Amino acid sequence: MINRYGGAAAYFAGALSARTADEMSAPALLLLGMTVLGPDRPASLLFAALTAASAVGGPLLGALMDRSPHPGRLLALALAAYAAGLALVTAVLGHLAVAIAVALVTGLLAPSLSGAWTPRLADVLPERHLGRGHSLDAATYNVASLAGPAAAGLIAGIDAYWAMAVTIGLLLLAVPAALALPRQEPRPSAKLTSDLKAGFAAIVRAPGLRRITAASMIAFAGIGMLVVSCPPLGEQRLGGAGHGGLLLSLLAAGAMATTAVTARWPPRGRPETVFAVAGTGVAAGLCLLTAAPNAAVLLAAAVLTGAGEGPQLAAVFDIRHRDAPPRLRGQVFTTGASLKITAGAVGAALGGALPLALALVLAATAQLLAAALLLSSGRGRARRRETPRCPPAPRRSSPDSCPG
Repeated sequence: MINRYGGAAAYFAGALSARTADEMSAPALLLLGMTVLGPDRPASLLFAALTAASAVGGPLLGALMDRSPHPGRLLALALAAYAAGLALVTAVLGHLAVAIAVALVTGLLAPSLSGAWTPRLADVLPERHLGRGHSLDAATYNVASLAGPAAAGLIAGIDAYWAMAVTIGLLLLAVPAALALPRQEPRPSAKLTSDLKAGFAAIVRAPGLRRITAASMIAFAGIGMLVVSCPPLGEQRLGGAGHGGLLLSLLAAGAMATTAVTARWPPRGRPETVFAVAGTGVAAGLCLLTAAPNAAVLLAAAVLTGAGEGPQLAAVFDIRHRDAPPRLRGQVFTTGASLKITAGAVGAALGGALPLALALVLAATAQLLAAALLLSSGRGRARRRETPRCPPAPRRSSPDSCPG
């Protein structure tokens, strides 16, 4: 058993491995599906099935982890089960209906790859280092989104089965890190349904959680529009749809750079302000992508857009940690991750049906709406908190921040 603050390195290694597997799984599954089923079969249904159930699985997994005295063991079990599910999908891929059913069940555990890790960060870092830790945690998403699709494409070029095998291997590599997470204090037993209701109630009733959940969903719907716009942008401005992958890589590189900077020099402002400023930067980058006169400006705009995404995600983590009741923190994070995935899917579907320029303008508008929501809530919150509700604690955000 590691001590309370001794497992940060293992945590980040495990989170990076699981999140890279998450980013690899979609292209690996799509490419494998096209190889086995042929280009005329609906391989995209496999990915849709794998992600559709996450909205249900996220809250359930979070509630179970909050109740468990050994959340790391539960997380390890979920990772291993997800890996087994991918292996089973691969084995039955010749029977599309069966493969889709297996993918749907496997997708219930999808939040274990990403959102289930972040609430455990407070178990391995002291409170005063959580702001920096959230920046580093956001950086693991950026590294994964940069390396995962590229690795899947390169390996699938050799053999599509090997791409899926590497994805499964990365999931299993994260299992020891999950097992090393500290245990938490036992909680009085309550019905699981009561815990689920309490988790949703915390998100709906706590102003900070309600607004950051809404704002992050709006912002990520815009990101979904951006992602599906990259291939046509590459085709129109860079000479080929395949160059859209370069734009996605530059987005991830920009996000990775800014999260590294904010991890070293944490912003002093409130996380709501950081979210709003970062979102405004993303909106500016999206506008520049729309109007870029040449390839050089287009590539620079992609980096600028990504540069805002990193601090924006870290600010989301800060607000959730600050305002979520400790006993419901896991459920709040996994539910938030599930809702974000759903919003991104809706944004992607909408963006794919719209003209390119309109999709990018709407994506920028979504970022500005999310920023405005957080800024307006921040001013109201400050006025209501003239008298602190709890003793101040040293942390990255302002002294009036206290657990919700």
